[in-house]
Amino acid sequence: MAKVSTSITIDSDIKAKAQELLADLGLDLSTAVNIFLRQTIRENAIPFNISREIPNADTITAIKEAEEFRKHPEKYKRYSSFAELLREVEADA
Repeated sequence: MAKVSTSITIDSDIKAKAQELLADLGLDLSTAVNIFLRQTIRENAIPFNISREIPNADTITAIKEAEEFRKHPEKYKRYSSFAELLREVEADA
């Protein structure tokens, strides 16, 4: 099979980190890209799951709280400084 040279653009930091990891695995970048492309053809798809990160329950709760605060700031106490907040927290402890 004839080989061709292909040019791709990669972030320099990502390339360096990938090359370091691949070297530990005994591979070079070209071999790893070829493995990826062969697997893509074999599976007729990207050979790994690509999805958005789904926030966990705590993060969803925090997002909802922030949205509620934005909609109704009058319901929440405000502090003029971090020191003021800290004094209140320490007093409640």
